[in-house]
Amino acid sequence: MGEDAGVTMTDPTDACPTPGTRASAKADTPRPGTAPLRIEPAPVPAAAELAALYLRPGALQVTPPPLALYIHLPWCLRKCPYCDFNSHEWRAAGDLPEGRYLEALIADLEAALPLVWGRKVISVFIGGGTPSLFSPEAIDRLLADVRARLPLEAGCEITLEANPGTFERERFAAFRAAGITRLSIGVQSFDDAKLQALGRVHDRAQALAAAEEAARAFDTWNLDLMYALPGQTLAQLQADLRQALALQPPHLSVYHLTLEPNTRFAAQPPSGEQALPDDDTAYAMLDAITEATAAAGMSRYEVSAYARPGHRCQHNLNYWQFGDYLGIGAGAHGKLSFPHRVVRQTRWREPGMYIERARAGQAVSASEEVAREALPFEFMLNALRLAEGFALDDYRARTGLPLSSIEGALQRAEAQGLIGRDFQRVWPTTRGFDFLSNLQELFLPDAG
Repeated sequence: MGEDAGVTMTDPTDACPTPGTRASAKADTPRPGTAPLRIEPAPVPAAAELAALYLRPGALQVTPPPLALYIHLPWCLRKCPYCDFNSHEWRAAGDLPEGRYLEALIADLEAALPLVWGRKVISVFIGGGTPSLFSPEAIDRLLADVRARLPLEAGCEITLEANPGTFERERFAAFRAAGITRLSIGVQSFDDAKLQALGRVHDRAQALAAAEEAARAFDTWNLDLMYALPGQTLAQLQADLRQALALQPPHLSVYHLTLEPNTRFAAQPPSGEQALPDDDTAYAMLDAITEATAAAGMSRYEVSAYARPGHRCQHNLNYWQFGDYLGIGAGAHGKLSFPHRVVRQTRWREPGMYIERARAGQAVSASEEVAREALPFEFMLNALRLAEGFALDDYRARTGLPLSSIEGALQRAEAQGLIGRDFQRVWPTTRGFDFLSNLQELFLPDAG
């Protein structure tokens, strides 16, 4: 788990910190593609039937946006105490069931093809879990199978999440040879005591070695860092940040550690000397991060993402711009647009059940049309995470709604100093970025 993290209600980017707090991106922000399981008693119709259902006439006039592919590989070496992603410790003797899982993924993809016929894929993201547990040979096979079934845009960005605890010196180069173009490394900290408190399986030396090897093997790569860790001081965060920036990553994702439901930290929060920093300290940490990254030539283009010129994550940008994504794999979820509606899907969450259902052509556990009144909030949940905001034309095209559907909320947001706007774009102000959850909530159906 890491750069692109998991979702709360509707999307792969969790954009809602506690109301009234400064937005700093949650510790487990897009897991593109994973969502809480919602089991429906009746089987979901086959994709061809769904395509016919979703292509029927309707009130919205939606222009399908770019399409991305998210692939979820669910296993990890150890479940971290803060992690609420769909990740499962591999405890059995022997190797991962790579072959059976890859067969399930391709069966899932083939069954979904009628929903995306004729559309090119602009990016692929392989997340988890810890995808780097899979062998380079398995990733090579997976990408070959994907290319045989889906047209990828020229220069398609293909990201793999990696854990320093699974690092071997030649492994990253082998992933590059398999077709991965971008690596995202879940470092989280360079402090051995903090890594131990987080339940990570790697140490500082492994983190440094992994980052150095990524720089040799890849032209573009990301480091994940977390702050407001158990017992962390501002000086300790600054030391982590100095070390991260010294490695000169083209992209840096920095997440605030939060206590998520159904995690070990939620059941037994760190206490005493290991208590989480208070809000004022966390705010000071975020200010330090923003200042240091800017001084290092990195722009904060999204609430938790910093990049050097030319190295923004195209896959995540597509999420934040309310683009489409087909999600395959255990617990994966996706968003697909049709001419008159927007649809969300969820795959079966437990890996064994997913493999069984996917191989039977029934990987999808739930598929539902997004209600018209929910679309403004869903759009803003993503688009307002971007420093540049969004184009009004994109709102109309990607929701199928008129601008009158958000004019009242825009007026309230502008009056509160949370947004700036002109005749073409809307963007969050500095205050809007700081109070992002308050800004987004103005677009809830009952907020008016």
